[in-house]
Amino acid sequence: MGERTETTEEESITERWRDIVRGIRDEYLDPAHRFPWVVGFSGGKDSTVVAHGVFEALLSIPPSQRTREVHIVSNDTMVESPLVIAHLDVVTKRIEAAALNLNLPITVARTHPEPDKTFWVLLIGKGYPSPNLTMRWCTDRLKIQPTSGYIKRNISQYGAAIVVLGVRRDESQTRQRSIDKRQNDRGSNLTPHTDLTGALIYRPIVNLTTDDVWEILGSFHAPWGGNHRDLFQLYRDAEGGECPVVLSQTEAPGCGTRNSRFGCWTCTVVEKDKSLQGFIDSGNHHFKPLLEFSDSRLATMAAPNPRSLH
Repeated sequence: MGERTETTEEESITERWRDIVRGIRDEYLDPAHRFPWVVGFSGGKDSTVVAHGVFEALLSIPPSQRTREVHIVSNDTMVESPLVIAHLDVVTKRIEAAALNLNLPITVARTHPEPDKTFWVLLIGKGYPSPNLTMRWCTDRLKIQPTSGYIKRNISQYGAAIVVLGVRRDESQTRQRSIDKRQNDRGSNLTPHTDLTGALIYRPIVNLTTDDVWEILGSFHAPWGGNHRDLFQLYRDAEGGECPVVLSQTEAPGCGTRNSRFGCWTCTVVEKDKSLQGFIDSGNHHFKPLLEFSDSRLATMAAPNPRSLH
C-alpha cells in the first residue's frame, strides 16, 4: 500500500495523507522481515514529508510492536549552503529530542566525507579539477560514499537494510524513467537497489505531486513539534529545490545539474548559484563573499588562459 497508483480528484489531501501514513505503518509492521530502515533526510520538502510520515506512523504503533530500528540519516558535504545546513541542524535536533522523549526507535545520524576525501583536500591538496558536467567527482566522494557506507554497515550487521526515500515520479522526466525502470519485487513495496547489494528501496510518496507535498507540509504540524514554516521560508528565500539524497551515480544527475539549486556553495557544475543569490537578495548579505568566490572560480574555469585573470 506504500506506493498507491490511483487517486481520485475528490479525494482530499487529508485522506491521501492518512493512506500514506497507514501504508508506512503496514510496511513497518510487515512480518516478512525485520530489517532496519534508513530514511534518507536532506531536510528538503520531499524527505521532510517522508520523515514526517515515518514519525507519525511510529506514533500510531503500540510501543511493544516498535521493534524495527529506524535511522534518519542526513549528509553534510562540509561545503553545504550555510542556511540549508543550519535548517538541517535545527530539524534533526528536534527529531532526535522528540524521538527520545516519546521512546521511539529512531537514531538520528549525520554522514560526512572521509578526511582525505573532503572537497578542499581533493581540490587543493590532490589537485583534482573543479567539478563539471562531465566529471562530477564531488557527488561520489562527498555524498554517495559516506551515505552508502552507513547503509553498508547496517547491511553487514542485519543482512539487509531498507532505504526509505522521498523520490517522486513528478520530480522530473528523468526521475520518472528511473522509477518506472525499477519495479518492485512481486507482492512487495520494495525495490532492490542496483548498486548496494542487500539494500531495498521503499518509496512511500512516489505518486505525490509537488503541490501535494507542499499542501501536506502546510496542513499538518510536524510530529516532532512545531510546524514546517521555516522550510517554506527557506524555499521562498532561495527560490529553489534541494539537492536530493544520492546513493548511486545513476541518481547523481539530481545533484549538480543546471536545474538543481540547493546544494554546495562551491558548486561549479551550475552556471549560477540561484539559491545562494536568493538568500543574499533576501537579506543575508554576509553570504556575498561565498558567491563572489564561486563566481571567480567559474570565470577561471571558462577562461582560455586562466593566468590572464591574475
